Amino acid sequence: MKTALWLYLFLFLAYFDLHAQYPVLTPFAISLGAGPAFIGWMMGMYSLTHLPGNLLAGVLIDRKGSRRYIVYSLVAAGVILLFQAYARLPWHLLLLRAASGFALAFLSPACMSLLASLSSDSEKQGKYMSGQGIVHTLASVLSPAAGAFIVAKAGFSGTFLSLGWLLIATGVMAFFSVPRAARNQPAKAVSAAAEHGHAKALISPEAASTKLVPFRFLLLPFFIAAAQGVLFFELPLSQAANGNKGILSTGILLSLLSLGALVTLSMLFMNRLPALWRIGAALLGMALCFFGLAAVPGIPPAVILFLMGTAKGVLFPALASLFISIGGPGRMGRIFSLQSIATSLGAFAGPVAAGQLRGFVSPYFIAFVLVMLALLIIPLPGSGKLSAYRPDWEGPAI
Repeated sequence: MKTALWLYLFLFLAYFDLHAQYPVLTPFAISLGAGPAFIGWMMGMYSLTHLPGNLLAGVLIDRKGSRRYIVYSLVAAGVILLFQAYARLPWHLLLLRAASGFALAFLSPACMSLLASLSSDSEKQGKYMSGQGIVHTLASVLSPAAGAFIVAKAGFSGTFLSLGWLLIATGVMAFFSVPRAARNQPAKAVSAAAEHGHAKALISPEAASTKLVPFRFLLLPFFIAAAQGVLFFELPLSQAANGNKGILSTGILLSLLSLGALVTLSMLFMNRLPALWRIGAALLGMALCFFGLAAVPGIPPAVILFLMGTAKGVLFPALASLFISIGGPGRMGRIFSLQSIATSLGAFAGPVAAGQLRGFVSPYFIAFVLVMLALLIIPLPGSGKLSAYRPDWEGPAI
């Protein structure tokens, strides 16, 4: 538990630092002369350069542990932010964001693998993932508004300098506090709820031992990340015309999104429900919210984003539980690396598509279509029980 608490602290500081940039990056790029299409590529490039890092992370984390890669990611990303403070051309920002994407590609698989290795009980693992989600959300509730406030007082350069030094300091703290090796307690492929008779196993142990991740399940984080990328592209851009007031408005709206997620993340009893039930309900809620942003202007965006946040709070712990359940001994790094790769591809495709098509269709409608595609690929057995395993769901495995 001590390791989990330390890890939560470092994750809080890291997520606070990273989310504080969301309301700042688009106005900063505009101030350098970038247009909407270039901004879409800039945001997508960050995710695209995650891929080589994710490919390396899966094998390296399983072989050498998580500690060194957590420290490396935090310190390297902090140094890049210090350089970002002195960017003077849009291409400078594009290259630095690409470098930052590679540096941070190791952080999520390393942290998730370390958390998953702290227990062999799937219900406890679900609670660890929910705890990580709560920490992430607490940081993201405060950080967008804080980032907007800092940029109003210190300007873009001052903001990036302060955030960069914070990341470096967090990496140094992690070097002295994160244990060199977590206990080797692989995840079980059955849920604790199934062990106590509350639900059936999501996937059988035999299937988990012979397959990594069915391709169908990898499409889930791809579509979800693409929709999120559209939101993080369009929301700051739609507010950019209002100057500093628009930056503050974006920060507040993103904080409301995270506040909604905090509400449902705090409902730990939801970990007892089958993961696919939670994923399906959350995706439906997110799709309705994106449709509201695209086609129902009468609803205040603050209300829609808060409701979308409640759906995200259900979705992401369930998605983590799903990937744990189809993992196996000694493969948690690879499992979360594959998830991160799918997420990176989606986060690249979403903003790029939105930047290119913004003049023809609402980006929020693109996000609605993406979430509906994710909802449609969730396996539905003939019995209507989402927790039952059927091999014909899988398709090719990776």
